Amino acid sequence: MPNAQCPIPQFTYTDWILIETQFDPEQLQSKETVFTIGNGYLGTRGSFEEGYPHASPATFINGVYDDVPVVYTELVNCPDWLPLIVIVNGDRFRLDQGEILHYERQLDLRQGLLTRALRWRSPSGNTIDISFERFASLADPHVLALRCHLTPVDFEGLIEVQASINGYPENQGFNHWEGLDQGKIDQGIWLQRRTRSSRIELGMAAKVTISGSEASLQVNTAPGYPTLTTSFFGKAQQTVTVEKIVTVFTSREIETPVTAAQEKLAHLPDYTTLLKANEQAWNQVWQQSDILIEGDSTATFAVRYNLFQLLIAAPWNDDRVSIPAKTLSGFGYRGHIFWDTEIFMHPLFLFTQPAIARNLLSYRWHTLAGARRKAIHYGYKGAMFAWESAETGDEVTPRWAIGSDFYGEDVRIWCRDREIHINADIPYAIWNYWQATADDEWMQKYGAEVILDAAIFWSSRVEFNPEREKYEIRGVIGADEYHELVHNNAFTNRMAQWHLEKAIAVYDWLTHKFPERATELEAKLQLTSQETLHWQDIIAKILFLYDPSTELIEQFEGFFQSEDINLADYEPRDRSMQAILGVDQINKYQVIKQPDILMLLYLMRESADFPYNEKALQTNWDYYAPRTDITYGSSLGPSVQAILASDLGKSTEAYEQFMRALMVDLEDNRGNTRDGIHGASAGGIWQAVIFGFGGIQLTENGPVANPHLPPGWTRLKFKLHWQGKWHEFDLKGLGTGGLGDKGTGDWGLGDKGTKGITNTQSPIPNTQSPIPNPQYPIPNPQSPIPNIQGFIFDLDGVLTDTAELHYLAWKKLADEEGIPFNREANEALRGVSRRASLMLIIGDRPYSEAQIQEMMERKNRYYVELIQNMTPKDLLPGAIALLDELRQAGIKIGIGSASKNARTVLERLGIVDKVDAIADGYSVQEPKPAPDLFLYAAKQLGIKPEQSVVVEDATAGIDAALAAGMWAVGLGPVERVGAAHIVLPSLAGIKWADLRDQFSKISANIFKVSNSFQ
Repeated sequence: MPNAQCPIPQFTYTDWILIETQFDPEQLQSKETVFTIGNGYLGTRGSFEEGYPHASPATFINGVYDDVPVVYTELVNCPDWLPLIVIVNGDRFRLDQGEILHYERQLDLRQGLLTRALRWRSPSGNTIDISFERFASLADPHVLALRCHLTPVDFEGLIEVQASINGYPENQGFNHWEGLDQGKIDQGIWLQRRTRSSRIELGMAAKVTISGSEASLQVNTAPGYPTLTTSFFGKAQQTVTVEKIVTVFTSREIETPVTAAQEKLAHLPDYTTLLKANEQAWNQVWQQSDILIEGDSTATFAVRYNLFQLLIAAPWNDDRVSIPAKTLSGFGYRGHIFWDTEIFMHPLFLFTQPAIARNLLSYRWHTLAGARRKAIHYGYKGAMFAWESAETGDEVTPRWAIGSDFYGEDVRIWCRDREIHINADIPYAIWNYWQATADDEWMQKYGAEVILDAAIFWSSRVEFNPEREKYEIRGVIGADEYHELVHNNAFTNRMAQWHLEKAIAVYDWLTHKFPERATELEAKLQLTSQETLHWQDIIAKILFLYDPSTELIEQFEGFFQSEDINLADYEPRDRSMQAILGVDQINKYQVIKQPDILMLLYLMRESADFPYNEKALQTNWDYYAPRTDITYGSSLGPSVQAILASDLGKSTEAYEQFMRALMVDLEDNRGNTRDGIHGASAGGIWQAVIFGFGGIQLTENGPVANPHLPPGWTRLKFKLHWQGKWHEFDLKGLGTGGLGDKGTGDWGLGDKGTKGITNTQSPIPNTQSPIPNPQYPIPNPQSPIPNIQGFIFDLDGVLTDTAELHYLAWKKLADEEGIPFNREANEALRGVSRRASLMLIIGDRPYSEAQIQEMMERKNRYYVELIQNMTPKDLLPGAIALLDELRQAGIKIGIGSASKNARTVLERLGIVDKVDAIADGYSVQEPKPAPDLFLYAAKQLGIKPEQSVVVEDATAGIDAALAAGMWAVGLGPVERVGAAHIVLPSLAGIKWADLRDQFSKISANIFKVSNSFQ
């Protein structure tokens, strides 16, 4: 079930930590995005402290916008607080010079901590260990901190450190800042800057402390680049620590930001105390927002990663800002706010951090003046929300897209004029907030005004067609942006109708509950009874094109007359259908950028409002899903299709689309991660897990679950906040003993297994004496009957024979390196980890750590290329029959493979649906013969070690199983797997009933022997 688009992983993961072990300059800017940290007030891209050619460093403070040609306004790249230059005996540390002997970068999501550890040999031959760590404090949003450890390895000499604030940041070549002042304070420096047009003032202060060596600080106040410099004599194997603490304020939140930054800095505790406070703040956040997934190590981390990226972009303490489409992580879309926030990102906060959800919606209330100005400009009434919004709410969508071709024509962007469904999307989020929180106070003060004024817009935008006796909305762009001028788009028309229905309900509620506020808004918005009667007429007569007999909805008027298209004819491809067909031509085809009709059905799904029902979903899925450019159209689409596919029981497709969304940035599968995090996709992932796989439905009594977890997921745990109460869900996958709920829940799934069927065929030969091995006693010797609940299979040599593929991959690598290697040497690698295998191959040949890492990746690349040709025919004899029999008997099935490609192999073999849990090379740190991998698999299956049977073909695997206190079945010669409880030549003809009988005999004999000695 992995994402097949990127078979070679760029990272490794633990449950909480993202790990990069090799620096690739080609991926510099995309990795800067991926390693972004922040605290909601600001976000800092994962650029290197020492800099790098063509890097794109940036720190964005939410709400700090400034004017710029063509795109009106953009989120400003603020002064860079990171610069920390290290000079080793005259050589400046930088990764494009010297030699990288070791490299590892980690992002710890639990505390928003970014670390980097290197061993670097300078051009002069001096080797030094350098480590960095940084965080943006969640406990105090105005505090940033950085720490550097410096340890000479093989030399003594002069080391110089320069810690600076860079006052000349650029937005891709454009500098928004003008200098005001700068200076020095006790142990520190400060900088004052102001944006050129919006006149926002910024104050930043920094101080440095040094431990481990006698060193003094000097201040250099070069204009716009204040710097603290220190020099010390470095000694081999002695560590010196440099800590840099920075404070930042702007005039958006305080009148005198420089003074505030200086005073804050003067009273801060030390680095370690700040880090602890940050960790405690994150602990509290994760207690509410965490999602625990067991049985899928990639999803376990990647879901948390996407949540983290939204949490660090969320306005915790400011209701005048929202979350940009690319969060606070990149220059894409210039920091503008789209419908992405309300429809895709908002639900995460609504159900886990409702105060943030309120802030996001209050931003729209603060920008009503801009929405009203836009309506007036276009000749309409009420509030017409901007397609792209910034600080004021005025429209900031660029009129033109300027290409890189000097002789090409610029492309007109029509979204600002025609993509008006956002006027209903915002009220949709406000209504859902009200339903989930019952926050009447906020609703009457803020939300009602937005809903009512935006509804007034619709009454002036619709047109009445007397021939049809219908209201129409003509000349729009729907959610599908490939068609740029359509009439009566079903999504827009139905959302407008829905909006007017809710506006009437809000108006009635306000009149009865808060009559003074109703009277106030009637005067302010010129809201009359005639207006609401007009709304009712529109609701009754708006045009909606669909066939009641089939439930098929026409996306817009004339869509069915457009030329049909088979997207498979264009595969393989690496760009969108619009890029292939052209902006003008694509309007003529039935090809969709992102879900439009399906998006409408999803938004109406929760409340089962028209046109949503199961038949409509199935009919429209069958028609529109094959016509959607889901791979390269829009990143907003896959998560929505994952939810709807899950509803339709299409588990494989649901998981495939989920993974496409999940890995969009971690694997850069659209090639644009450098521009910033795909915020809408991250929000859609939360919805896919909770509403799709968790099956959460909202009822009068609170949320209930009807889960359909992907194959392999053994557990899904999360919390939801609903009307003032927390509801905790702890869902178990099929075959794991049923479902549980510590809050509110409605479960209909359990262990559907049946009892094992006795088989009367010939018994399995037992080549192992039933006398207990003193080093590895049998599981639970106190019972004569083993209580076996699960089987954990190794992959290589057990279910399939990939040993040949591993051999071919190692052979190719060895030949390239000029190292003798043959099949006999390959036998020593059976069951051994990739690194350990490589070390056996290279022997005592001198290779650097960087070369070792590169060779492991190269071998893996060769192996992955080979396994792409695997099919179910590559399953070994007896494997499928035994797996099916075990599942029928209610036995849980796990995979315990040291391979980091286990998921890919399972997918190629077509057996992912037969597996309940996967423990692979990413799951644990210690490889076999350590028991960790099998213990992890048992934990994922929800069973005890003594209830587990491991099937292995390698000595290391058998040792690991016995060390874990599990039953062991060895496949192969006795000299290799003879320590196992049962030894078999292969799985051919093997039956569960025979294995069970054999285990019972061994256990009974041991039980007798044990008792005879008492």
